[in-house]
Amino acid sequence: MKRPAFLVASILILGFTTFASASERPDHFKGKSANTLKQAVINFSEHNAKLEEILTKESLTSEELHTVHELTYTLEEALKKINEEFLELAETLEKVHVASETADVEVVKNQGLRYLETARQVIK
Repeated sequence: MKRPAFLVASILILGFTTFASASERPDHFKGKSANTLKQAVINFSEHNAKLEEILTKESLTSEELHTVHELTYTLEEALKKINEEFLELAETLEKVHVASETADVEVVKNQGLRYLETARQVIK
């Protein structure tokens, strides 16, 4: 009986400390926007490379932590666009899947090409 009470108390304490620290967070930045999947992939690749370069260091300075903070805004924007596009990509692939089961050649070809057009923007 003590374990559930401890768990609830821990969650509440964690929630309050998270709320308190969120109000003390540093200023926010505007990340690079990604209006297309192609731009999102470019931003994602470039900013991941910059992040990796910083993370390979033995220790991080406050300036490097600040840079990481800034990088995450662009990475978040890129991931948001990639996720949106991939949800649509999954729907397109499902159309191909269903059409292949029902032998609908026209839908398979049209939606299959649409699927590949988007997929190739990420993986060649």
